[in-house]
Amino acid sequence: MPLNDHIIFIDGDMIIIDKPAGLPVDTPRRGGDSIEGRIRELCQGFKQSPTPMHRLDQDTSGCLLFARHQPARRWLQQVFENHQAEKTYIAVVGGEVEGEKGTIELPLAKVSSEDAGWKMVGDAEGKPALTRWERLAVRDGKSLIQFMPLTGRTHQIRVHAREGLGHGIVGDRVYGYPRPSTGSGQDGMMLHAWKLSVPRKKGKKLDGVAPLPTRFADWKDDIA
Repeated sequence: MPLNDHIIFIDGDMIIIDKPAGLPVDTPRRGGDSIEGRIRELCQGFKQSPTPMHRLDQDTSGCLLFARHQPARRWLQQVFENHQAEKTYIAVVGGEVEGEKGTIELPLAKVSSEDAGWKMVGDAEGKPALTRWERLAVRDGKSLIQFMPLTGRTHQIRVHAREGLGHGIVGDRVYGYPRPSTGSGQDGMMLHAWKLSVPRKKGKKLDGVAPLPTRFADWKDDIA
């Protein structure tokens, strides 16, 4: 499906798309499909290609914001640097989370090895990372969690789920609980960038909402 079919908001300054799970934002070193490689699909009449203002992991779906020109890019860079962008994610973790809501404050650092490659871990000497969370439902030994990251570290939600709540995300091949592909549309990592809110220079703030993917169908009634 062309990327322009995934647009959920567009004006003269910004675009928000519902990024499909499995499609990386940047072109992988080994090559292959990516948003970067298909960025011209999002020009929508502009000569200049839009610029992604943040990143989503390859297996994460949902709201991804682009600036359509340099003034918008400069403005949005300030928005993200000042932590004015509000992000809300929905995830299913592989265990019953105790408590109803809270805040995870766990600094993160990157570690790597020749055999396993790299990943992020909780580390008191790492970069500060803060995530608010709320439990929405518990069913069949799993929990539906709403995550609201206050910082934007790599793999932040995935590590905070595993090390902060004690349960990794279902379908997460690195930090959680991998599962075999069935081709049913229910596969993939159970992490979705549901909402994104950013202020504008003038007027009301922009509120983007990415529809829940089919893999969340069993939890749809639990998400307001």
